[in-house]
Amino acid sequence: MQAGDERALSVFYERWFPVVHGVITRILKSVDDVEDVVEEAFWQAWRQADRFTSERGSVQTWLLTIARSRALDRLRATRRLREDSIDDGTSDQAGTAAEAAVVRSASDPLLDVEHAERRTLVLAALSELPREQREALELGYFGGLSQTEIAERTGQPLGTIKTRMRLAMQKLRERLSLLREDAR
Repeated sequence: MQAGDERALSVFYERWFPVVHGVITRILKSVDDVEDVVEEAFWQAWRQADRFTSERGSVQTWLLTIARSRALDRLRATRRLREDSIDDGTSDQAGTAAEAAVVRSASDPLLDVEHAERRTLVLAALSELPREQREALELGYFGGLSQTEIAERTGQPLGTIKTRMRLAMQKLRERLSLLREDAR
């Protein structure tokens, strides 16, 4: 992709679509928004492929950071529109459970199994975190809240929230180091 090879983009998309779609779906819920943001995330990855360096992290980390950022941008924009709306009847309806399900790759059952195993490992690692750290991460990464918003919602000082999130990420990084090695 860094050399501008469109076939590489196609392979990249096939490889990472289920994971990116899953993360974005957890944050946004609206099928239309999810589709748009998935496209935006891969488009940004294509445009900025030359910025990726393996010394800073894995491809997975880089791509999921892009996807999460785009999803949070959309979530915040949607919230602003809802807050600015005069008509209360225009708020988005929550998607159904079926809409929120992660789309599976029909072309590669082995990839589905790999993603299911990763999901199991990640959920197990999250469940091992202390409740306060897990709550802060979930509110930030899946709830779309900033650290300041998390502090306000939980009634905790901002510094405490930052520390909890940093410690949680360190613990997850250690527990999931196997996944980082597999992604390279």
